[in-house]
Amino acid sequence: MTESATSKLLNGDICHRTSNGKKASKNGFVKDHSLFEQPQKYRRPRDKNQNVPHNSSLYKKPFVESFEETPLWVAVLTYMGYGILTIFGYLRDFLRHWNIEKCHVARERDEQKDFVPLYQDFENFYTRNLYMRIRDNWNRPICSVPGAKVDLVERVTHDYNWTFEHTGKVVKDVINMGSYNYLGFAENTGACADAALEVTKMYGAGVGSTRCEMGNLDIHEEMEQLVARFLGVESAMAFGMGFATNSMNIPALMGKGCLILSDELNHTSLVLGARLSGSTIRVFKHNNMQSLEKLLRDAIVHGQPRTHRPWKKILIVVEGIYSMEGSIVRLPEVIALKKRYKAYLYLDEAHSIGALGPNGRGVVDYFGLDSKDVDIMMGTFTKSFGAAGGYIGGKKELIDYLRRHSHSAMYATSMSPPVAQQIITSMKIIMGEDGTTLGADRLRQLSQNTTYFRRRLHEMGFIIYGNDDSPVVPLMLYMPAKIGAFGREMLKRNIGTVVVGFPATPIIESRARFCVSAAHTREMLDTALEAISEVGDLLQLKYSRREQPLPSLGWMSEESLLQD
Repeated sequence: MTESATSKLLNGDICHRTSNGKKASKNGFVKDHSLFEQPQKYRRPRDKNQNVPHNSSLYKKPFVESFEETPLWVAVLTYMGYGILTIFGYLRDFLRHWNIEKCHVARERDEQKDFVPLYQDFENFYTRNLYMRIRDNWNRPICSVPGAKVDLVERVTHDYNWTFEHTGKVVKDVINMGSYNYLGFAENTGACADAALEVTKMYGAGVGSTRCEMGNLDIHEEMEQLVARFLGVESAMAFGMGFATNSMNIPALMGKGCLILSDELNHTSLVLGARLSGSTIRVFKHNNMQSLEKLLRDAIVHGQPRTHRPWKKILIVVEGIYSMEGSIVRLPEVIALKKRYKAYLYLDEAHSIGALGPNGRGVVDYFGLDSKDVDIMMGTFTKSFGAAGGYIGGKKELIDYLRRHSHSAMYATSMSPPVAQQIITSMKIIMGEDGTTLGADRLRQLSQNTTYFRRRLHEMGFIIYGNDDSPVVPLMLYMPAKIGAFGREMLKRNIGTVVVGFPATPIIESRARFCVSAAHTREMLDTALEAISEVGDLLQLKYSRREQPLPSLGWMSEESLLQD
């Protein structure tokens, strides 16, 4: 992947003799090989992660993202809220220690105090004293298809969320703003459901073997050939679990003596896979091309620690859409850096495949790029396709290698046949191979819904993160008490939402995350928006200090340089 030590500075023309008054380094040369030139004058951006493209020639259309800075008074009150909760948490732990208050959490027995502890007391502090207060906002049981509307099983708690009891009642027709049902294929009627039913009658629900033994069905091979054609790559391979697609395949590709450059907001499956590989891991700032380029340059110049030998492989790992930020990877710039420094690129399109691009083929299609420029294309079938599992696409040599060395391929049970058929049918609909325009209509509807929903939230005065074209819409809540309050108040108005707080997000950036779907009608979105506005007024969540969304493309380059 990388060149020898004598040519670590790539392309041969990246250094020159000092001239024009430039100060030389110790060896008499001035480094001048940054792909993205730094502006001469430093300017502080009005909002974090906001500026113009570093290389606008790489973009074929406007690329607009918004990350409005947290108001100072909100940050101070948020820290105070967590501080008060922490103080009361320690007080309650003191009362539990002396059996004044009943303790529901698992603890070590006194006779085991000299053993290695199974339960780290400090690590469980947040769960005992903060998470339990708002636990009723998660794990709500659903008793219907997770489509545009869902039915929820009503439950109550009599011990402050430690346990729940079902009342036997069902909350009907809750507008679902939390599921990853981007194209509306989570349904129990229609072409996908009918095809899955027929395949279940033919093959059964399970396989009972791995692909390399007795679990390789003709429907699996048909699906993989279709996926490869959909992505525009030579070959593809499917796996039964999206999480394992990352966590089990990265170790098969990387190892000791390799370097992984990972975005700081990458999904846990990518982080776990990188750690299991045994490779050296270095993290760059989210979507910050200056931070990534600096790591690439250092890796080429200095090589491995202590020995300074060239890295065996350098792998850049990014996501298409970041599920907590709603941001889209700046793929044209990442590919330019990858080509410049001779690295490999691993692209996780779990949320972007099917949800972005004029043809629904993900972030590569969105930017109008060539799929051959991405070495490893990964994605999942759990979002836009309404199914389960994941895939990896790329060159035939790569896929053949994974079939022999991937733990997911060798030891995991094959994908269920009706799930494979759901993928085939939904993908053909997206591609228009079913003879209808249903796929194109859903893609257009998703794009329109996303634009409308984001615009209305901005107009209401909420702080919204992410790209204007991203169907993942984070609405900032900030304060810990408002996490639970927002979820409960929205459910009272028959709107199902997902709320997220620390440690899944930074401590002062708690949020509600909406997922827009093509299945949502304009009436559903208006009903949800009216409820959001009402709850926003009730909880005083309209923090935005600007009237119109501004173009946003990342940290100012010199500011990043100063931070580095």
